[in-house]
Amino acid sequence: MTTAPRHAPGPNPPKSAPGRRPRQVAPRPDVSNGGRTRTGTRILTHYLPLSPALVLLLLFLAVPIGYCAYIAFTDLQLTGQAHSSFVGFANFRAAFGDSEFLNAVWLTLVFTVVSSLIGQNTLGLALATLMQRASKPVRTVTGAIVVTAWVLPEVVAGFLLYAFFRREGTLDAILVWLHLPSQNWLFTLPILAVSFANVWRGTAFSMLVYSAALDEIPKEITEAAEVDGAGGWRRMWHITLPMIRRSIGTNLMLNTLQTLSVFGLIWVMTRGGPGDKSQTLPLFMYEQAFQNSMIGYGTAVALLLLLVGALFSLVYVRLLRTEV
Repeated sequence: MTTAPRHAPGPNPPKSAPGRRPRQVAPRPDVSNGGRTRTGTRILTHYLPLSPALVLLLLFLAVPIGYCAYIAFTDLQLTGQAHSSFVGFANFRAAFGDSEFLNAVWLTLVFTVVSSLIGQNTLGLALATLMQRASKPVRTVTGAIVVTAWVLPEVVAGFLLYAFFRREGTLDAILVWLHLPSQNWLFTLPILAVSFANVWRGTAFSMLVYSAALDEIPKEITEAAEVDGAGGWRRMWHITLPMIRRSIGTNLMLNTLQTLSVFGLIWVMTRGGPGDKSQTLPLFMYEQAFQNSMIGYGTAVALLLLLVGALFSLVYVRLLRTEV
């Protein structure tokens, strides 16, 4: 009985069985000079259009902020000084030990919460909701009136609101006509007067943002909820607000940052007075830097104001990242 000879080992491997495809080896990545050139060209194509915006941001934003950060650590003065010297954190320690600075921080928070977080945000949403159900003539007239207050220059709006709130002004005339006691609102309640003025001027932005957001809600959802018996408040709380959550976060962030930097409106109406009852951080910074000639100290206050705005932005960015 003969045995079939085995395949002897050798340099040539055995042939594959008929009908089976040979295993294909994945091609090795192109590491030649041509591959690197194509990758570099792709990166250049993607980022080259962004270079003008990046240059402008560095030139008009990063460089001034960096220079202000340097000045905040010096004792630079506007007049009466030949050279400035580095003082470290002395300006910041002086700020937190200054009762006027702490008062300005408190008034800034009151002004921001009353006029932006509560006033502009709530009134803008209410106007947007009511205008959705109003007739076209009513929407046109209301939108024109609200937007006109927004597009007015800040100084003009300040003079108009000063004439409204001052003693024997428009508001006092209305109170006298209603047989109610009148008073000097800019003297007794100055921070609330400038807060209401900022609400009157800035509500249009919130109204436009919420009008666009409400138009994106499918009508089938609200109609189905109405058929199921949900009232107006329940539809607002359980359907409208969750679906425009991201628009609310965006609007709050933009309004807060704009309100923190309001200067001209308060300056025209009260100049931070009487005393320091309406002196927010922008007015306090202006007084220290340009009226008291302490540029270093005023710039330190400006950096602290920038830090407050950054903290608000982080909170809102966190809110925007949350999925609806």
